[in-house]
Amino acid sequence: MTEKLPTQMRAWQYVPSQNALPKSLILNTTAPLPPSSGLLVRVTSMSTNPVDYKIAEAGAPFKYMLSTPTTPGQDFSGTVVSVPSSSSSLSIKPGDSIFGLAGPLAKHGALGEFVAPKLDAVALIPEGVSHDDAAALPTAGVSALQSIVPYVKPQSGARVLLNGGSGAVGTYGIQIAKLLGAHVTVTCSSANISLCKELGADEVVDYKAGDVIASLGDKGPMFDLVVDNVGSPAELYPASNAFLKPQGTFVKVAGMPSLGDLGATLSAKLRPAMLGGGKAKHVFMMMASKEGDLKQLASWLKEGKIKTVIDSTYEFEEAPNAYEKQKTGRARGNIIVHVSKA
Repeated sequence: MTEKLPTQMRAWQYVPSQNALPKSLILNTTAPLPPSSGLLVRVTSMSTNPVDYKIAEAGAPFKYMLSTPTTPGQDFSGTVVSVPSSSSSLSIKPGDSIFGLAGPLAKHGALGEFVAPKLDAVALIPEGVSHDDAAALPTAGVSALQSIVPYVKPQSGARVLLNGGSGAVGTYGIQIAKLLGAHVTVTCSSANISLCKELGADEVVDYKAGDVIASLGDKGPMFDLVVDNVGSPAELYPASNAFLKPQGTFVKVAGMPSLGDLGATLSAKLRPAMLGGGKAKHVFMMMASKEGDLKQLASWLKEGKIKTVIDSTYEFEEAPNAYEKQKTGRARGNIIVHVSKA
């Protein structure tokens, strides 16, 4: 039986301004439901991501790409309310529990009671997996998978360095790299060493105990893959000549969406080694929503091969506090907001 839909919903919204996202959010209790081409989902949980506030707080050209008022949030889990009537071959049906991506520039993001995602941006939640654990997977899990799997041959004994091991992407990244049989080194603070080792990290470089670049340089060119999840220190790529094999790959995941950041990335990629540039291949990783990746992550989660690390959970009315925590940069894993009851 099809659920009778309300004509309005609760949604946190903002209009780009000089204020930080947590201060700009306003709870609209009479927001219209998102327009849907058929797939409509009642959101149970959503996971915050740095890109949510970076887009909201970015200058030109990004702020002109947003339809306002905007509801933030890409990652969600929830219950299918309706599916396209034109297709009879869908594996998803009303009442199913799914997770996925609302899209980085979506007007109706995951911090509202309903989302209308694309069919190729969602996957079923396996039996036994919680809505909270599934909601954390899309951006962080897919980013970790796409920054590691294409560059590491399984069971080859590759050496992988993850700059930023205790955040949402890093905690998944450690586990995925270990699944591939890699030797994993991570950077993190003293407080997060035990967490990273618990997830499988073989070595840890404590950035609070000394100069990260100097510590890595002392190891020599030993890494096959370096994944930069945090974008700091800024000179990590040119300095990687000392610790990344010449035939290795440097993947940058993090970065503020701005013309300045894009310029810095191009400069890093194009600067010759003789002028202080890096020697190894540089990849600026733009996460792509792929149903196959979502299904793979969900399968690993169900099988216990990876787990979601949750830093904290907030109720819907506390959403601005969730983004305040996100902006500290000190979250261990993921931050979850409960939007409605499953």
